[in-house]
Formats: sequence, structure tokens, C-alpha cells
Amino acid sequence: MKTILVATEKPFAKQAVDGIKEIVEKSGNKFKLLENYTDKQQLLDAVADADAIIIRSDKVTDEVMAAGKNLKIVVRAGAGYDNVDLEAATKRGIVVMNTPGQNSNAVAELVFGLLVFAVRNFYNGKSGTELKGKKLGILAFGQVGRNVARVAKGFDMDVYAYDAFCPKEAIEAAGVKAVDNQDALFENCDIVSLHIPATPETKESINYALVNKMKKGGIVINTARKEVINEAELIKLMEERQDLKYITDIAPDADADFKAKFEGRYFATPKKMGAQTAEANINAGLAAANQIVDFFATGNKKFQVNK
Repeated sequence: MKTILVATEKPFAKQAVDGIKEIVEKSGNKFKLLENYTDKQQLLDAVADADAIIIRSDKVTDEVMAAGKNLKIVVRAGAGYDNVDLEAATKRGIVVMNTPGQNSNAVAELVFGLLVFAVRNFYNGKSGTELKGKKLGILAFGQVGRNVARVAKGFDMDVYAYDAFCPKEAIEAAGVKAVDNQDALFENCDIVSLHIPATPETKESINYALVNKMKKGGIVINTARKEVINEAELIKLMEERQDLKYITDIAPDADADFKAKFEGRYFATPKKMGAQTAEANINAGLAAANQIVDFFATGNKKFQVNK
């Protein structure tokens, strides 16, 4: 019997917790729950006897792994996993997985909720524009990017994409126009939607030079990670170009400066909302539980991210 801990500072929906518990207990394992914790020590205490842990945006550091002496697997219920110390996990022989695709539709729908809000001038009563016929650039063509492309076609948008790790043939097979690099994406598109992870290569890569390639009236929308934005350079550019808008689901560190300087051209959600739907919450939680049970039963590491 393995002890499977669900540790969420921001809890799953009750239906998700009940479903995870059922999956764990039906497999003959022990279910353990830590929700709404307010101190790191609570997490360190809870993980002490855990063989596996399911998290959301919670940080699993080397300290947490050291406290979990029996820990064999960490599953991030969602796509992004930069809240887990992958290097430390690998050194300790701990498998880290995510649950790709479970939140993708929720994030894609949020992209368009934010875009309609933006092109209609945040519903301030003034005349705006339409999405129909606009060129949408998708930076990274993973599960979320593909869903964004699907929804964009319903708006009758002209859809382009670039992904350094996805062949052009695969992008074009999805009915999307592939470009050769991210510069071309910004040069050609009215709107660019960011779906890149935060890696050493991508951090602060969305900078002055890149965004300045956009045509007049350009919009950058970020439902990925705040770290990919060079905040100081974007502020400088938006000061110089009164036509640009920045819409984000991840409030930047310089949120107060953006708000003060760019009223009517900047919006950030109060907290990250991309996966905040009942459906995504449930799907990701159940997927995480199933992956852990399968890992212990068969050794399946299909979604391992620290190889």
C-alpha cells in the first residue's frame, strides 16, 4: 500500500477530491489530504510519510523532497511544472509528471474571453474592433495552442503559429499557417498569444525588440508564465507606442506600474485563472491520480518531465 498525498494550498473542487480519493482507494492505496495550508511546515509534515504527491501550483522544492523520504513521484495537476525542482527530483530518483491537455480547453476559452474584452476597449462604452479577419499568432503549438487555433477558426480569424519543437507539417496539418521563427509571428500578426513555458531559453524573451515588430494596434496576450516577459522593456515600449495592448492572466511583478501607466491598454486577472473551471479542475485531478496509480502498478512513466 502506498500513501498518496494531495497537497493543495488552493484546493481542488470537492468533486475532484472525491474522485481522486475513489481512484486511490480502489487501487488499494491510502489517500491523504492537505488543503488550504498556510505554512510550509504543514506541507513538510504532511509529505513525511507520502510515497506520491499531487499538487497544483504548490512548490515542491528540494526541502520538500528531503522531508518526503519515501517520495517516488510528484504529479503536477496541470501543464506547467516550473513549481517543481526538476534537478533535485532527478538527483533523488523521484519521477515528476504533469497532466498535459487536461486544462487546455479552459485556457483557450479564457484567451478569447480576454481578447473580446480587449478589442472592445474593456467594455468602456467606446467603439472597438472585431476579431474576425484579424491575424492571430500562436507562440508554441502544444495542447493549449492547438485549442486556441480551434476556437480562433470559429471567430473566422487568420491563424499562424510558431513552435521550435513542432514540425511545420504538423502545424499546417491542423489548418494553421506555420512561420519560420517567432520574429515572423510578431511581424505578421495583429495579436500574439503566448503559450511558451518558462525555461532558461524563454525567460524574458518577449522583449522590446520582438514586440516592437508588431503592426499598429498590436495585442500581446499571455496565459503562459510571467517570467517569459521582459517587464522593464515592455513598459519602455508601451510608453513609446501608445497603440499597443498587453493582456495577461499572470500579473507581472510590475503590475502597479503597468496599471498606472497604461490605463485602457493593460489588463491582468486578479489571479491566474487559465485552469479555473470546474471541468479543468476535475479533469486534471483525476488524471493525476490515475497516472500515479498506473505508475505504481505498471511503472508507466509516459508523462515524465524530468528525464
